[in-house]
Amino acid sequence: MVGELDLKKSCRYANQLKNMAELLLDSSIRIWVVLPIVLITFCVGIIRHYVTQLLQSDKKVDLEQVSDSQVLLRSRILRENGKYIPKQSFNMRKQYFNDAETGFFKKVKRKVTPKNPMTDTSMLTDMMKGNLTNVLPMIVIGGWINWAFSGFVITKVPFPLTLRFKPMLQRGIELLSLDASWVSSASWYFLNVFGLRSMYSLILGQDNAADQSRIMQDQMTGAAMAMPPDPNKAFKSEWEALEIVEHKWALENVEEELMSRDLNFCGIFSQEIKATMF
Repeated sequence: MVGELDLKKSCRYANQLKNMAELLLDSSIRIWVVLPIVLITFCVGIIRHYVTQLLQSDKKVDLEQVSDSQVLLRSRILRENGKYIPKQSFNMRKQYFNDAETGFFKKVKRKVTPKNPMTDTSMLTDMMKGNLTNVLPMIVIGGWINWAFSGFVITKVPFPLTLRFKPMLQRGIELLSLDASWVSSASWYFLNVFGLRSMYSLILGQDNAADQSRIMQDQMTGAAMAMPPDPNKAFKSEWEALEIVEHKWALENVEEELMSRDLNFCGIFSQEIKATMF
């Protein structure tokens, strides 16, 4: 009897703790916290877009550097997707790049002139403009929102999360007993910074400067496609990588494999006949 009573008390205590963990949010939080953060984030993105357009300067494009980067990109595509073209076509393209006498990577030698970033004022100016339009607004607005709306729990994600998501979704709230699915006001701001890209694309177009995720993606893509400081070393490494590639045609015997399958054309023709009749 004593054990049963203790078991009932423990079950009742566990149910009470479970009910205490479920929070009932005030409806005023939606009007005075959630919507203001969304509007502030959206307006800051719009302002960032037009300020970036005003501060944007025309960059001088070096045609030789662009041509070299495109040649390296073509060679990389040939290495990765050369199995989808016939062997003769692959060898023709490989000979254009890697021929011992007339190959592009063998005969082309570029004169390397190292640039000093401290004397290049355009690089420093672009870096300062990027920090002014991207990093500084996020720090200032994020700090102000964390100060003005600190301590608010605004919503809950509709699926359970582990405790590792608490620092990301509950920034500014230090409660160990709070479920990891709840979202704080500071974390709601950062979710809006990267979550309003569809609204920016709808209003400002695809090529806008308000989308932080697109800006980060463009920076990573530009860094990956940028020409190395020494093009001669890049040509040599690409020549070595392309030289060891052997052609293995992925579409060999594709006609026989296609004709050996049961394509069931009768069903297709019968559906077309019924559609024309009705």
